[in-house]
Amino acid sequence: MKATRGNMLDVGMSNKVKYSRLAADDDGYIDLQFKKSPPKVPYKAIALALFLFLVGSLLIIFGALLLTETIKVEHPGRTIPVIIIGALVFLPGFYHLRIAYYAAKGHRGYSYDDIPDFGD
Repeated sequence: MKATRGNMLDVGMSNKVKYSRLAADDDGYIDLQFKKSPPKVPYKAIALALFLFLVGSLLIIFGALLLTETIKVEHPGRTIPVIIIGALVFLPGFYHLRIAYYAAKGHRGYSYDDIPDFGD
C-alpha cells in the first residue's frame, strides 16, 4: 500500500479537534495581530535618570557657588570641572525624565520604548 497524505494522517492518530471552513472573504489576518500591547514602564531606567538629574543639579549648583566664591576655596579656577561634570551628568538625566514625563501624560510621539531598559 502506497502512503498518501490522507493515509499518513489517519495512521496512529486519533484526532478529536473539530474543524470548520473559513469564510470566503477571510484574508488570513486577525485583529489581535495588530493590537499593540501596553507599554512596559522601565522603572529602573527612570530611577537612574532621576538620580542623574539630581546629582547633576547638585554638582552644577555647588560648582556655581564655588566659582562665585560664595563658598570660599583656595583655587576658584579648579571649580570649573565640577560644573562641567555636573552638566554631563545632568543632561542625560533630564532628557530621559522628560521622555518619561511626556510618555506618562500620553503626548503623541513619546513612548516608554524610547527609554533604554538596560536588558530588563
